[in-house]
Amino acid sequence: MVQTNLIRLVQRAAKEAGFERVGVAPASHPEMRELEHFSSWVESGFAGEMEYLKRRNEAGEYKRSSLEAALPWAKSIIVAAMNYNPPAPKSTDAAASTQGWISRYALSPRDYHDTMLSALKRVESALVEELRAAGTDIATRVYVDTGPVLERVYAKYAGIGWVGKNTCVINQKLGSWIFLGVIVTSLEYSEFVPEPQLAIAADRCGSCTRCIDACPTQAIVAPQQLDASRCIAYFTIEKRGAIPESMRGMIGRHVFGCDICQDVCPWNRKAPVTANPDFQPDTALVNPDLSHLANISAQEFRERFLGSPISRAKHSGFLRNVAVAMGNSGRAEYLLELEDLSHSSDPVVAEHARWAIGRLGDQSGNPDQ
Repeated sequence: MVQTNLIRLVQRAAKEAGFERVGVAPASHPEMRELEHFSSWVESGFAGEMEYLKRRNEAGEYKRSSLEAALPWAKSIIVAAMNYNPPAPKSTDAAASTQGWISRYALSPRDYHDTMLSALKRVESALVEELRAAGTDIATRVYVDTGPVLERVYAKYAGIGWVGKNTCVINQKLGSWIFLGVIVTSLEYSEFVPEPQLAIAADRCGSCTRCIDACPTQAIVAPQQLDASRCIAYFTIEKRGAIPESMRGMIGRHVFGCDICQDVCPWNRKAPVTANPDFQPDTALVNPDLSHLANISAQEFRERFLGSPISRAKHSGFLRNVAVAMGNSGRAEYLLELEDLSHSSDPVVAEHARWAIGRLGDQSGNPDQ
């Protein structure tokens, strides 16, 4: 029996939980050809050292390549989007060479996973309670980045937005500054949509290639094809150990993450600023002073970024990134601090500091130009 009121219930619960958009997609469909491309993407080496993307099931299949292989009971996916766009400048705006860059999603001291999971569970509870009251059992799983789910693909087929050339989901009204979360359910897609018809968001990128052209490392190798192993966000967040020397100069002032491909996107020009208190920025992290960042101790790092996405880089990775940003600044005044970092007990930090010292010695001209 079709539960014609379920989608309205989900929409109402999602709005009350703080989501700006919500939709439903089937767990699989012949039109979802993007799911088939995941295996070849990984096999091409584009996942870099992100081993969690390479996890396989007992049959040897990549878990994220087939949701139904990971969760055989899965029939439909509720996708919810939350605006996180903070009232802060973009990385493409003018900034001093003494300032580093921290990705907009990490400017808040609260981890977005906590906010999203809490909100998703409210939607999940509303759905489960409604069905149980009607005598229907349902299995569910809630995920924010952590499950065997290609969120962007399902977001497209749930009508949340299209997948842009930079591989980000873009909503015509919200732009791409959105977090995605999913609720995997055992309920048939037809239970949400009486006459099943995919609500595919139209691709509105057109002939624009600004994201591709602006990427310093040429990580967007083709429209909707990202080589994550070349991405600045990958180097500064996911990559452990040494950053390839050939890439360090291209990282610029980025200390944690990169927003360039979104900052140049025309659809983000008028993207609304979030009113969610959980996503308000710590002003000290907006264009932060590199010298201050270089002097953060391990204990201060743990205390300062407890519960923040920045903790993912770890103290070693954070100082490594700061050293690279200093090396790219063109400012000789950082030589003393880099000299101190070059004697770090962490060999990775020490090596990157030595590289930065050498780079500053090779640079000339006005550092603010």
